[in-house]
Amino acid sequence: MSDTTTPRSHARIGQAEVVREYGPFPDAARVHGVSHDGRQVWAATDGALFAFDPASGQTTRRLERPCDAGTAFDGTHLYQIAGARIEKLDPATGQVLHSIPAPGQGRDSGLTWAEGHLWVGQYSDRTIHQVDPATGTVLRSIASDRFVTGVTWVEGELWHGTWEDDESELRRLDPGSGAVRERLRMPTGLHVSGLEWDGADLLYCGGGSSGMVRAVRRPRPG
Repeated sequence: MSDTTTPRSHARIGQAEVVREYGPFPDAARVHGVSHDGRQVWAATDGALFAFDPASGQTTRRLERPCDAGTAFDGTHLYQIAGARIEKLDPATGQVLHSIPAPGQGRDSGLTWAEGHLWVGQYSDRTIHQVDPATGTVLRSIASDRFVTGVTWVEGELWHGTWEDDESELRRLDPGSGAVRERLRMPTGLHVSGLEWDGADLLYCGGGSSGMVRAVRRPRPG
């Protein structure tokens, strides 16, 4: 486990460029986790998972499942934090295929899939855990110096959202040390509850109590 972070002055600092907003969704007061399955964006909204087409913004699916935190997709299945559990779901039916204990036992926030493992953010503990998807065993932990919301991987680098003191950022970390390499400040009043890369040029951000999902342009290295 590493708790090393780069001082803020050493991180590249910029403004997040919001290029599109989606929602609010029917009967959904809040958006928690978000994920991307290669075609659709998924949004967790307490009692249902919504999928929508990012080109048209049209809702394409609704799965009636408890979903009060992060969402992930492994290429075949969805994973959803529901209270103190992480459930593996059939995206066609919403059926629970397997479940494991969530490391924070109700204190978890973000969720993503990378290199055969789940990565789980813990909000107030300011920690990101690498988790065995079969057993729930925590394999590794990375500390942050801010509250952690959504988490995602972008070409081998770990990103997470923050939401603290009514401000939000997107942060790029060195996955080995946890050092902060880049900070993108969200516009005033826009908060990040979930985070997922689309595999190309966008980062999708859950918008918490706004009920929105926002697409932020991914900054290019350099």
